[in-house]
Amino acid sequence: MAAALNGVFAKPLQENVKQCQLLMVGAGGIGCELLKNLVLTGFSDIELIDLDTIDVSNLNRQFLFRKEHVGKSKAVVAKESALKFNPNAKITAHHNSIFSTEFGLDYFKKFSIVLNALDNRAARNHVNRMCLAADVPLVESGTAGYLGQVTVIKKEMTECYECRPNPRQKTFPGCTIRNTPSEPIHCVVWAKHLFNQLFGEDDPDEDVSPDTEDPELAADAGQTALESEAKEDTVGGIVRKSTRAWAMETGYDAEKIFNKLFRDDIKYLLSMETLWKKRRPPQPEDYNSLPGKGEKVDKTVMRDQRLWSVHECAEIFTRCLASLKADLAARGEDGVLVWDKDDQHAMDFVACVANIRAHVFGIPMKSRFDIKSMAGNIIPAIATTNAVIAGLIVMEALKILSNKISKCKQIYLNRIPNDRNRLLVPCSLDPPNPKCYVCSSKPECTVVLNETTVTVRTLQDKILKGHLNMIAPDVEIDDGKGTIIISSEEGETEENNDKFLSEFAIGHNTRLKCDDFLQNYSLIVNVAHVEKLDDEKEFEVVGDLSEFCPKEDGEGASDNGHANETVSSTAPASKDEDDLIMLSDDERTEITQSTATLATEAHSRKRPASEDEDSEVQSKRKKQDLSSGDAEDVIEIS
Repeated sequence: MAAALNGVFAKPLQENVKQCQLLMVGAGGIGCELLKNLVLTGFSDIELIDLDTIDVSNLNRQFLFRKEHVGKSKAVVAKESALKFNPNAKITAHHNSIFSTEFGLDYFKKFSIVLNALDNRAARNHVNRMCLAADVPLVESGTAGYLGQVTVIKKEMTECYECRPNPRQKTFPGCTIRNTPSEPIHCVVWAKHLFNQLFGEDDPDEDVSPDTEDPELAADAGQTALESEAKEDTVGGIVRKSTRAWAMETGYDAEKIFNKLFRDDIKYLLSMETLWKKRRPPQPEDYNSLPGKGEKVDKTVMRDQRLWSVHECAEIFTRCLASLKADLAARGEDGVLVWDKDDQHAMDFVACVANIRAHVFGIPMKSRFDIKSMAGNIIPAIATTNAVIAGLIVMEALKILSNKISKCKQIYLNRIPNDRNRLLVPCSLDPPNPKCYVCSSKPECTVVLNETTVTVRTLQDKILKGHLNMIAPDVEIDDGKGTIIISSEEGETEENNDKFLSEFAIGHNTRLKCDDFLQNYSLIVNVAHVEKLDDEKEFEVVGDLSEFCPKEDGEGASDNGHANETVSSTAPASKDEDDLIMLSDDERTEITQSTATLATEAHSRKRPASEDEDSEVQSKRKKQDLSSGDAEDVIEIS
């Protein structure tokens, strides 16, 4: 091991490596490479946390795992495999969630350094806050395809993981999804919503029925549609009700559900004539007269790679309904299914439904492989990228253990070399954002909402937990009375959940004291009243009220006739969200940025700073550490 050999490291660093207590979070693509690097470097006291189990799809890049390990704990198997490289290492593996109360503040304080190899934003946010609270340096990392990034986070010295606003998640207005899809992704989103309507948790924001409140509907057309809906449906003889309830009444009959979704609902949409003045109108399809029947299947092309005919999609739809119905029944009366791209029936269902809807609306159909990539927001993971990033993590960790944290860099791995022929671009670490609602001395933010329509449950689940990433929030109104509206203790304030904020005299300029004892985190939330937000959002979180910029009338129209894509706060936060500051190994994201050719361009892939950010902070963010000269632009170890 490197640390066991005299002359490899300076004596102080050699001793620090041997004695260091190190926490590593995540044992996936980056994690496997990282754990191997750590034991070969000479780290001998390592704790590893990962809740995931090994899937067959991991085996092409997570080299510590073999076929016989499928279904087993990643943390446990990674430990066993890594010990073969260095049997003298002490590795403690935890098959557990990083959010567990077992890993509280005292737990984090015992480590010299924490290394992240995570694949989702929620876990990164949590580790970031725990390391800030424990004042332990954190090395953060991530990859996406050929792109990668490593950075160091240290309390009061560098910006934290949450110092920059999150990039806008790519979502679509509900009326586009339900009424006027124009791209394959619109059909994929609709198909996933349909899965949840039929088998998952019923969310009104994911309704798949035609939207009669579409802002494009002219008065006459919209009124005609609404009147026809109020009567017994003359198309198919179906009284309109929730998709789930109606499907259950039919016994999940494939023909009836197909004809409702792709014939009756389409005819209903066609009655909204205004929608089709400038668009190609959809063409209804009947279950018993679909194109593609009798077509020969090209068996030389893999099932996932070829395009299915509409008739084949209907056959797959029928089989999937039967299988998913049985899966749902096995869960019991109140059971639900959770869509998983790796579940064959769930994935086949979304693929065939998305393609049938695409056919109806004249949108190009896609292969199952392509739809899986869109539905799961998948970027192919590349083992070489993981290996490079894992090596950089150890190099930055060695600087920290050498007490040279000032020499740590934020390093980007680009897809193509820049104009100085460099794939690796080191940049100076940024100082903390003074307006950060996590690491500033007095964390504070503003939530813009209508307190007469937002409930305590929405405040707790969607704002505090979903957007502000708290785990167990307690909320007290700063009214001098100590009124508690949310308690992390089970059963104490549940009766408040369905009450509107206005019922507690919460209004414009009300201050809420929010605490999360699990994260040792406190935040002041200022409430700002607005009657209605853009794009059907329930709330908007900003640093302060000056950052709130509602759209002017008519602003943001798109080619599809609706508002531009926005982050809808009506939808629950997804596990796999867009994450352009830390691009993770298995991050289910859509990367749209081009590869940088200069360090500043690479640096710009970080979360954009707010428009009113201090000019001093903005100027510092543009700095590069290029002083070592063109020929010697290397990543420094010591």
